[in-house]
Amino acid sequence: MPRMSPVADALDPAACYAALCSRDARFDGRFFVGVTSTGIYCRPVCRVRRPRSENCRFFRHAAQAEREGFRPCLRCRPELAPASIAWSAQDAGALLAREAARRLDAPEALPEGPVMPALAARLGVTDRHLRRVFEAHWGVSPLQYLQTRRLLTAKQLLADTRLPVTQVAALSGFASLRRFNAAFMEHYRLSPTGLRREGTEAAGADASCTVRLGLRPPYDAQALLAFFAARGLPGVERIDTDRAEWSRSLALSCGGQVHAGWFTLRFEPQAAQARLEVSGGLQPALPAVIRRVREALDLDADPEAIHAVLGADFPDGAGLRVPGGACGFELAVRAVLGQQVTVAAARTFAQRLVARFGEPLATPLPGIDRLFPRADVLAAASGDDLGALGIVRQRQAALRALAQAVAQERIALHGGAPLADTVAQLAGLPGIGPWTAQYIAMRALRWPDAFPAGDVALHHALGLREQRQPQRAAEARAEAWRPWRSYALVRAWAGLYRPRRSP
Repeated sequence: MPRMSPVADALDPAACYAALCSRDARFDGRFFVGVTSTGIYCRPVCRVRRPRSENCRFFRHAAQAEREGFRPCLRCRPELAPASIAWSAQDAGALLAREAARRLDAPEALPEGPVMPALAARLGVTDRHLRRVFEAHWGVSPLQYLQTRRLLTAKQLLADTRLPVTQVAALSGFASLRRFNAAFMEHYRLSPTGLRREGTEAAGADASCTVRLGLRPPYDAQALLAFFAARGLPGVERIDTDRAEWSRSLALSCGGQVHAGWFTLRFEPQAAQARLEVSGGLQPALPAVIRRVREALDLDADPEAIHAVLGADFPDGAGLRVPGGACGFELAVRAVLGQQVTVAAARTFAQRLVARFGEPLATPLPGIDRLFPRADVLAAASGDDLGALGIVRQRQAALRALAQAVAQERIALHGGAPLADTVAQLAGLPGIGPWTAQYIAMRALRWPDAFPAGDVALHHALGLREQRQPQRAAEARAEAWRPWRSYALVRAWAGLYRPRRSP
C-alpha cells in the first residue's frame, strides 16, 4: 500500500485510489473521494461499487468536496469518519490552522454570536490573518469548514434520532430554521425530512438511539477498556472487557439546559467502528455526547503518524490510545483524588464522593444509578463533609478550588478548551501541581504532547528511578517523542519501552 503524504501536502491520486480499492480502514477520514459521474463523495471504506479512476477526485476534507458541489454518500455517511487533524510543534501557521479546526470541531468550544472574530481573539490573532492561514492550510475558508461540520452533524441527527427538525437545526449550530433548510437544500439538494429513516418519528420520546463511530486500526480496544476497568466507578460506569463494552451515566449542559442520561458503547473491531447507544435524556445534546465519547476513546488519532515517531522505542504499541473521559470535571476531580495514592485508593475516594454527593439517576442498566457530583455541589461542600470521606485537607482545598473554577466557568475542561491558558489556570489552583495539570491536559484537554514528567510509574518504566533527578532525565529522554509524548507515556505505562541500542 503506498504511503499517504502528510496532511498539508497534495494528495497522491494513485495512492488514494489504491486505498479506495482496498477499502483499508486505516485511511478512513484521511481523505474523501468525489465521484464525478454521480456527484457524490464517499469515505474510502464505502462498500458501493468501485468507481473508475478517471471519475475520482480526492479531497483531504469533506468541506473541500462540498465546496466543489459533491453531496455526501447516504450509505457510508462521511459524518461518521474519524477526524484527520495532525499535530506539529514546528510550523506555527499549521499549528494555528489545526488549533482553529480543533475548536471548530468541538461544539462546546464555539462562542455564541459571530464565530470568526471570537475564535481569532481566543487564538490571539486577527480575523484576517486566521482566515488567510486557515485557507492556505485546509484549502477552504473557516466558515466553509464550519458549515460542512454543521451540515454533517445535522445529517447524523436526522438519520439517527427522533429530534424535531427545529431542534436539529439549533443543535447543529444554525441560527434559524430558515437558514438551516436553505443550506441543506443548497448543499445536499434534499429537504431535511428527506433524510429521516422510516419509523424514526414514531418512536417514543424516551427511546434511545444508536449511532456509529468510525475509528482507524490498529486500535487496541481491550487495552483501553482495561485502563477504564481498573478505574471504573460503581454506580456511574460499567466496563465489560469480554464484550468490549463501556456504559456510564452522564450529565452535560447544552443550550442553557442540563441534560442527563446514559450511554453504552460497544466496539466492533472487524468493522473498524463502535456503536454508541444514547438514552433519550441525552439526545438533545447528542453532538456534544458524540464529541466527548470520541475524545474519551481517542477515535480520531492517526496511529501511523504516532508510531512513526514512537516505534523505535515502543515497537509494540501501535494500537494503544490515550484514554480520555466523558466528563472533564470528573476526570480532574479524580486526578486530584489520585495524588500520591494508588489507583485503587483513588477509586475508593471517588466512590465515596459519588455516594455522598452524586444525584440518583434511573437507568435500565444494572449497576448504573447515579451521576457524578456536579461542580457547584462540590464547590459548596464543607471541609467536614469531605473529611468524613477520608480526604485530607490539602486535597479538600484543591477539590473546592477546582469545583469553584469550573462552576463559575473560569475553567473549561474539554477538548476544545484553550490549552495553554487552561493548564496555567489549573497550575495556579491550590493543591494542583505540574503532574496533575499535565495529567488533566493529557486526558481531559486531549493534548497529545502532555507529559507529567514527575510520574513515578513512568520513571520505573524507563529505568530512571535510581537516578538523582529522574524527572529531568525523563524530560530529556522524551524530547525525541514530541509531539506525541502523551502516547509515549501510555506505552511506557503498558511496559512497552525498549531503549534503542547504540550503533
